[in-house]
Amino acid sequence: MNIKEIKDMVSLMNENGLVELEIEKEGMRIRLKKSGALSEGYQGPIVIEKEKTSEASQVKESPLPAGKAPAGNTIEIKSPMVGTFYRAPSPEAPPYVEANQPLDVGQVICIIEAMKLMNEIKSEIKGRIVEILVGNAEPVEFGQPLFLIEPL
Repeated sequence: MNIKEIKDMVSLMNENGLVELEIEKEGMRIRLKKSGALSEGYQGPIVIEKEKTSEASQVKESPLPAGKAPAGNTIEIKSPMVGTFYRAPSPEAPPYVEANQPLDVGQVICIIEAMKLMNEIKSEIKGRIVEILVGNAEPVEFGQPLFLIEPL
């Protein structure tokens, strides 16, 4: 890596509001991290992966029907960005979470891929997963509900 590539990475971080960026290229690994407060929507380290996940081994969850409101005592976890929703870190790995599973603060619940960057999404509340609203490998929009959580 040369200085121009590093400057391009810093520009990428600034343009996309990223706080941390980690890249491995040609056996060299670089991690850039801004000091200070975390930017809004930042959920974890950003990693560029070389492999694209296979769509053949993906399990699809039934999405919430359009117009259906969430149940009374539930909280929606919404997508902090536009991208592709993944339930597991790789096609062979088990999903991060399942319906009716207890959930702790800081627990990784999914990944959203945006511009070849894998963004871990972590829970900000303790509770129980009531429903997974998006199917694996489906595109998601900013602010789209991903999970219904019953707070504990």
